[in-house]
Amino acid sequence: MLHVESLSKSYRIFESPRARLKYLLSPRALAPRLHRALDDVSFSLEPGQCLGVVGDNGAGKSTLLKLIAGAISPSSGRVVREGRLTAILELGAGFHPEFSGRENIRFAGALIGIPADEMRLREPEILDFAEIGDAIDRPVKTYSSGMAVRLAFALVTSVEPDILIIDEALAVGDQHFQRKCIERIESFRRRGCTILFCSHSMYHVRRLCDRAVWLREGRVAATGATEAVVSEYEAWVRIRDRVQTVPDDSDAKGGERGVQAEVGERRLDGVTVAGIGDGDPGVLESRDLAVTLHARMPDGETPALAILLERSDGVGITAVGTHADDFLPVRQSDGRWSATVRFPDIPLYSGEYQVSAYLFDAAGVAVYDEWKHCARFRFVYPTLETGIARLPHEWS
Repeated sequence: MLHVESLSKSYRIFESPRARLKYLLSPRALAPRLHRALDDVSFSLEPGQCLGVVGDNGAGKSTLLKLIAGAISPSSGRVVREGRLTAILELGAGFHPEFSGRENIRFAGALIGIPADEMRLREPEILDFAEIGDAIDRPVKTYSSGMAVRLAFALVTSVEPDILIIDEALAVGDQHFQRKCIERIESFRRRGCTILFCSHSMYHVRRLCDRAVWLREGRVAATGATEAVVSEYEAWVRIRDRVQTVPDDSDAKGGERGVQAEVGERRLDGVTVAGIGDGDPGVLESRDLAVTLHARMPDGETPALAILLERSDGVGITAVGTHADDFLPVRQSDGRWSATVRFPDIPLYSGEYQVSAYLFDAAGVAVYDEWKHCARFRFVYPTLETGIARLPHEWS
């Protein structure tokens, strides 16, 4: 269980080191400016709940997590925790660069309360999860950031906590490792672990969290069910930025729309929208919308394919994926995987629309490739109604 009540954190801001010294030496010196990094934040979590923390950089997300973890003290308010807490705030930050990976995990294990005898028993499992091979006996200063992340995550999650705090732990590392991390996080949650998950990946927030809190300038801007909070945050970002991102190489020829992906082992290899005429953007010449996706995967792996349909101003219409609909993409003779999603007689009103495509692992956990706004089209509805979509309705 975790209870956060009216939590606030302020920092004194001095104009210079000299001003700081004068303030410390003389109570009559000019008082410093106060910066409220966090202001009156409250929420409660029960065992098994996962709370997503979203917001811009500098909104107070990391401050909140550090306060809950006990890394810093609040200016006011309180945090009530029950059970063992593990915090993944800055992966690898506590490692000594001159020590080997093996020496670091033994030392760090002692710091988080794992006895030496137990640590020796857990060490093989930690190394197996980290998958850094012989590098475990090299100094950490020779590690890449991804290797340090692997080792740190494997260490801190080697003992199941009652409360798990994760701050952007999935932002570094390859897709294979991200998938392992998410699977471990989900296994903790199924066993009743309370989780706070901070990320700029709205997909993973939606995937992992049943509740969310949006922080804006240190205060709670919205809290509640994940989809409602994330959608409100994304709408605010769109209004603030007022920028449409459209690929320079997009075009509309021959009735279909396509782009090329960057070369990679797991990648999208083609996205087409059938029935688009000439123009910029071209008009969808049918009442049926059909989007075909192609992808390449290593032998033995099966993909999941998904699309997001939006209005040109970024307002979401729908998102569908093969993993969510329990559909298996087809393996073609050329080795590519393909799937086509059709929306018969789409009820959209006249306007401009855009399609984004995504490639996931088979479970829809790890995002391997994404083509944002890779296809655009205009749709003309035969009547003058306005809005986003024509919903089934009746008058009485």
